[in-house]
Amino acid sequence: MISSERMAAVDANAAALGVPRKQLMESSGNAVAREVRAASDPGDAVALVCGRGNNGGDAFVAARFLADRDVTVHLLGRPESIGTTIARENWEALRAAEIPITIVTDSAEVNLGSPDVVVDAMLGTGIAGGLREPARTAAEAITELRGDADDGSAGTTVIAVDVPSGMDADTGESTGGEAAIAVDADRVVTFHDAKPGLARIEANVTVADIGIPVAAERYTGPGDLHGLGRDPDSHKGENGEVLVVGGGPYTGAPALSARAALRAGADLVRVACPAGVADEVQGYSADLIVRELPGDALAPDHFRRVADLAADGDVVVIGPGMGDSEGSLELARRFLADFHGRAVVDADALRLVPEVETDAELVCTPHQGELRGMGGETAADPDERAELVREFAAELGHTLLVKGRYDVVAGRTADADAGETWTVRQNRTGNPGMTVGGTGDVLAGTVGALAARTAPFEAAAAGAYVNGLAGDSAAAENGHGLVATDLIDRLPHALYDE
Repeated sequence: MISSERMAAVDANAAALGVPRKQLMESSGNAVAREVRAASDPGDAVALVCGRGNNGGDAFVAARFLADRDVTVHLLGRPESIGTTIARENWEALRAAEIPITIVTDSAEVNLGSPDVVVDAMLGTGIAGGLREPARTAAEAITELRGDADDGSAGTTVIAVDVPSGMDADTGESTGGEAAIAVDADRVVTFHDAKPGLARIEANVTVADIGIPVAAERYTGPGDLHGLGRDPDSHKGENGEVLVVGGGPYTGAPALSARAALRAGADLVRVACPAGVADEVQGYSADLIVRELPGDALAPDHFRRVADLAADGDVVVIGPGMGDSEGSLELARRFLADFHGRAVVDADALRLVPEVETDAELVCTPHQGELRGMGGETAADPDERAELVREFAAELGHTLLVKGRYDVVAGRTADADAGETWTVRQNRTGNPGMTVGGTGDVLAGTVGALAARTAPFEAAAAGAYVNGLAGDSAAAENGHGLVATDLIDRLPHALYDE
């Protein structure tokens, strides 16, 4: 099954792979037409009740494939308000084909006649709120035509496109609450994969293959960035506050992570680092808020201060540049064991994850060697490697982003049912120039910023994708002689220009 949110992402990824939405709509409409033919005979009357989005566009296409039926298309709303380019193009094709059309702009104009089949194409997945007029009156008319099975009447066959209008695709409940209504369908033609809510209704569900390539789900793409844009009405702090804990032996690593978090959209980034390197860390950028910890290295005595700072933010990035001294590792160990929030774990702190029991949500960002140091396995074959990472993520109970030629991201998805449902995705962006030091610190900061706005697995997948895009942009300009700061400068474009 696939959630409505993930389905939208897969559509976008398919388009990026060269399978345009218009082609998918043609396949979807053909699938709807096949279902209509299976439920009717030549010459039967078919009413297609269409909204002004892509759900209606699917039905516009279907009407062209039903030349041997008595078809009428009922458009709910004015043609000039059809919402997408591909739906408008198929509307014009419908008109050019001289297929009978009725335009309904008021609930009083709803009159579907007495068709043998009604196609519900008013609203699809991802719709919030109850049905508005004239869709509500149309849904009531469809229900009346369908008839009550208890009275023995056959009624009109109702076929819903993707999901019945008014039904939440993920839950199967009405979208507008208790007073809302939804179309009661006999059949549903859904696309690519079943939607979770369809398992909760009594209807014959057909899952139609519309030509979305497997790669659109297997690999990250622009669809994985959906929902990560900034609300134009947001205020300071609403886009996330990140705390970076690191530094000591190294000063560049925590600064790179912190600057990447800012460029990836976090509103505020604090760096908790030893006082001995605080001035150097601050020197990398005036935008960083540096919190000094006594001494030249992270130590267990810093635990309470770090915990208090973490409580004020949304996400902690721990590990960059902290080194592997016993004192630094003990601080990280105590912090992770006590923490209940969300954290990105990188560098030397990674080795602690398998041994620490924690209620925190962790995103671990190892490279191949660090993965093996954590107890994980790898393989040369990308698919075998992906499965090994998925299994190890489930064993750890945390999200893994394993860096490599193809990054592998494994974790529990935000829409997964309760229990141990783990999935895996691969990322193909990036280039050999990104083996330079510091790019992993940039990735950790990027994921940290994104994890303040979305779930760990989604943040890791999007972070891997945009980090690689930024690296590819830098390589296009500089060849493989890039440095980590080149990625930071390009992160906003990679994240928001897709």
